[in-house]
Amino acid sequence: MSPVKTFTSERQAANLLSQVRRRDGVYCPRFRGESVIRYGSYRVFQRYLCKDYDRTFNDQTGTVFEHSEVPLRKWFLAVYTYIRFNTSLRQLDVEIDISYKAVYRRIQCFLRALDAPRPQLQGPVEIDELYVKAGLKGRERDSSRSRGLTTRGRGTYGKDKPPVFILADRGSGDRYVFPTKAADEATIRLLLSARQQESLTVYTDGFRAYEPLDEDDAFIREYVIHGDGEYVDGDVHVNTCESHAPLVRRWLLPHRGVSKDRLSLYLRGFQLRREIFRKPGEEALKIILETVL
Repeated sequence: MSPVKTFTSERQAANLLSQVRRRDGVYCPRFRGESVIRYGSYRVFQRYLCKDYDRTFNDQTGTVFEHSEVPLRKWFLAVYTYIRFNTSLRQLDVEIDISYKAVYRRIQCFLRALDAPRPQLQGPVEIDELYVKAGLKGRERDSSRSRGLTTRGRGTYGKDKPPVFILADRGSGDRYVFPTKAADEATIRLLLSARQQESLTVYTDGFRAYEPLDEDDAFIREYVIHGDGEYVDGDVHVNTCESHAPLVRRWLLPHRGVSKDRLSLYLRGFQLRREIFRKPGEEALKIILETVL
């Protein structure tokens, strides 16, 4: 079911916010006190009084939507279309008639409120890396520095082409995306450290940074064959990570030059989008709000 009514009615939006936020009961967002009573209203929002500290608050207090004169229904439409349809901030500026700076600040607050992925790898696990173009957007550039945005092949964080690792856990079916500063052995071991098995089966390609896993008893390394060739025992030819990489690039494309300082925030949005990919509209909006609240 489409959440259109929520985007056209401020009271509907306020009711949804209350429903999602108060699913575990009402408590004071500042002092976590549970001695709370209803205390009138603020606009269309229910107002509460914390009896322990004699402080009032409403359903927006302590969320990414507070302290804004923009109607809540517009912010709901903004975060929904941003995550669901990968709408650029410039397009949101036009669609909801809010200044670009206001949209940018609120979306950045929204992305910062999302948790970074915390995998618990059951295994077997596929791991692969890609390199994305992400420079110093929003910061003063050193004109004497050689830009990495025009380089080809493998890059580095310093050359504006940071590596992004994709992990696909075949045991749980979960997929994770992690931007990093280096594609080296230490980074790979850190990404694979959150495992539930003493010996984790890991599917990799022939990148040399994965070679130390062959000599480690904590891992059983298998190989992914990308192209044609002779197949030997232990090779696998289904690479979920490889098919996931174009989706990451497509997610970053509308934002036209993502800053590498904020790359992790944008990829948190991508992670959330994958979670709601096949959810109905109303359920998807609830999941977005539950995640950020």
